Amino acid sequence: MGGFSGLSICFDLDGTLVDTAPDLVRVLNLVIAEEGLPPTDYDKARGQVGFGAKALIVQACERAGHTISDARVSELWHVFIKLYDENIAELSQPFSGVEHILRDLRSGGAKLSVCTNKPGYLARKLLDELKLTPYFDRVVGSSDGVATKPSAQHIFAATGHRRRSSIIMVGDSAPDVMAARAAGVPIVLFRYGYAGTPADRLRADKVLRRFRELPESILSLSRPIAPI
Repeated sequence: MGGFSGLSICFDLDGTLVDTAPDLVRVLNLVIAEEGLPPTDYDKARGQVGFGAKALIVQACERAGHTISDARVSELWHVFIKLYDENIAELSQPFSGVEHILRDLRSGGAKLSVCTNKPGYLARKLLDELKLTPYFDRVVGSSDGVATKPSAQHIFAATGHRRRSSIIMVGDSAPDVMAARAAGVPIVLFRYGYAGTPADRLRADKVLRRFRELPESILSLSRPIAPI
């Protein structure tokens, strides 16, 4: 596969490259058990993964009719991060076709990066454990000193440059679209992700069902550019 030379493809992580919801909801249930609550509704929690661990805790408590203070949410957030860090990839797996397509894009000359609102050290650990790290030039997360999505700066930090004509953002939710629009770059979304709003309503340039559809969509969105 060729034709990707000079392109910088910037990926969201959770819900785009890796199905992390099984581990995130597993840990969420351990955490809310400390409040005496039963396991939360998996599908509802899955749709809220993109909002972060604190939001997961708050919303799980709300679903159970349980009142919780901001201070207690912060305490439970620290417990959540510790438990998640200890066993980050017990149930998480790349979505179907991800590794094969990443390999093809990279061998075709693309520069790949990850732009995630997950803490950077956790994102890098997850990619290491799933053996996906070698495909990426940069992994930039929320603990890495950069304004995160929906800020355009997150995309530019992940790609390492501001040449808008050579950047394509790939994600699954509204923050990915907002960051891409702020940066002035095309955005491809996947329907299988964790967006609370259906991907078709988010006005992306392309909306795909399967990861294997990505290369053709990237080629249709890219313009002739000089190699980096």
